[in-house]
Amino acid sequence: QVQLVESGGGLVQAGGSLRLSCSASGRTFNNYAMAWFRQAPGKEREYVGAVSRSGGRTYSADPVKGRFTVSRDNALNMVFLEMRSLKREDTGVYYCAASPIFNIGVPSEYEYWGRGTQVTVSS
Repeated sequence: QVQLVESGGGLVQAGGSLRLSCSASGRTFNNYAMAWFRQAPGKEREYVGAVSRSGGRTYSADPVKGRFTVSRDNALNMVFLEMRSLKREDTGVYYCAASPIFNIGVPSEYEYWGRGTQVTVSS
């Protein structure tokens, strides 16, 4: 079993940067690909990006491509989301999630979820 806890959210001005972290507990962390999703008020959960089990492959969804980067440190059981050039439409609750399969954009395919961290981008 894997427990996930996100941190690093907050209020940032448009154009700014933020780094989210996801701490994972459980000895099976390396067995899972990890992903980030986000959810804005009144909208469905949106796939942001993912990193493979080894960290050798990453993916960023089109709305964030070139601005957001997903990475992981298996020695620390951590996953990161580096966000730069933030826009107001990036506002939402950001969740990390674990799946046996890399780069799956469907929330129901993820076995474990954190509780999320709020990111608010002001103009």
